Amino acid sequence: MAAEIVNPRSDISIGTGGDAGEFDPAFALHRGGKMAVQATVPIRDKDDLSLAYTPGVARVCTAIAEQPDLVNDYTWKSSVVAVVTDGTAVLGLGDIGPEASLPVMEGKAILFKQFGGVDAVPIALACTGVDEIVETVVRLAPSFGGVNLEDISAPRCFEIERQLQERLDIPVFHDDQHGTAVVTLAALRNAARLTGRELGELRGVISGAGAAGVAIAKFLLEAGLGDVAVADRKGIVSVDRDDLTPVKRELAELTNRAGLSGSLESALAGADVFIGVSGGTVPEAAVASMADGAFVFAMANPDPEVHPDVAHKYAAVVATGRSDFPNQINNVLAFPGIFAGALQVRASRITEGMKIAAADALAAVVGEDLAADYVIPSPFDERVAPAVTAAVAAAARAEGVARR
Repeated sequence: MAAEIVNPRSDISIGTGGDAGEFDPAFALHRGGKMAVQATVPIRDKDDLSLAYTPGVARVCTAIAEQPDLVNDYTWKSSVVAVVTDGTAVLGLGDIGPEASLPVMEGKAILFKQFGGVDAVPIALACTGVDEIVETVVRLAPSFGGVNLEDISAPRCFEIERQLQERLDIPVFHDDQHGTAVVTLAALRNAARLTGRELGELRGVISGAGAAGVAIAKFLLEAGLGDVAVADRKGIVSVDRDDLTPVKRELAELTNRAGLSGSLESALAGADVFIGVSGGTVPEAAVASMADGAFVFAMANPDPEVHPDVAHKYAAVVATGRSDFPNQINNVLAFPGIFAGALQVRASRITEGMKIAAADALAAVVGEDLAADYVIPSPFDERVAPAVTAAVAAAARAEGVARR
């Protein structure tokens, strides 16, 4: 039975796995939630009240009813994002339900604000069916300028995003897929630049055929990677397998131009890039079999698929998903600026071109400081969000999806 500790900011006992009396600062920080609503206008007297609420608000409502686009100018709609989950794939915790997902969704919302200046509202849904989630979000959409899908398990996440993108005229972005892909591309571009190579010269292997693995594979090929093979628990996703889901069948058609089959370990022989988004452990011998000057991006948390100490024996560039090692591939480098740029121009959607622009801008922040332990900037680099925001807004205009 787990020991009981008492949260010093609460009168309830919290079961942890630790020693009795242990203090966990995470509970203290989360007590009461991590965010609140704050007014942007004063309510000091009856005149303020009559403008902010009735009767003054009625004039604004009437104007919006007559010209619906005015909602973007006279409400917060055009600057706020819904962070939507069903709690089925939360961090590495799995399907823990909507209530248990809320601390993560609150965290996502405050990252939007802190790093991109974007307001966000956590919405945890008590449904998991594709149609239920889509219909619910469609009905909520009039209140928001964008939708960030979060921690929804594969393969449903692909269909949910697709349907919402078809039905809504605001940006819909599944960060577990695309945020990870954008930051991975930025790091890969700089790793290639550091070693004097082009993306088209590289062959990659991705461990994990879930939301992140599928999105990264497609995105890197779109950006010009020479070839990439994706492995799931049963080995390389290839057209000769008869156990593939529709998503993996499509992936097999797009990837693995070399026609590899068999295990992840066998595919790593001679490979230039390893990208891990699955957990598990890759044997050191398989890492040693990679090409000279290889890149190892072992992004599982908290335990990378290849420990950096092992990866550094064989790789020219090593990245992880952890903040205590150099080259952290962290989604917070991407999603705040991507949404800030899309909302700035009131984009109707987020295109592949906008995501590639975000990756290029993120890579460019590193500039002449490029080094093996610095292929991606820190989330706390104040240049990141403005650079990504500007690049995404410009790409939206160039691709004809901007409305201002």
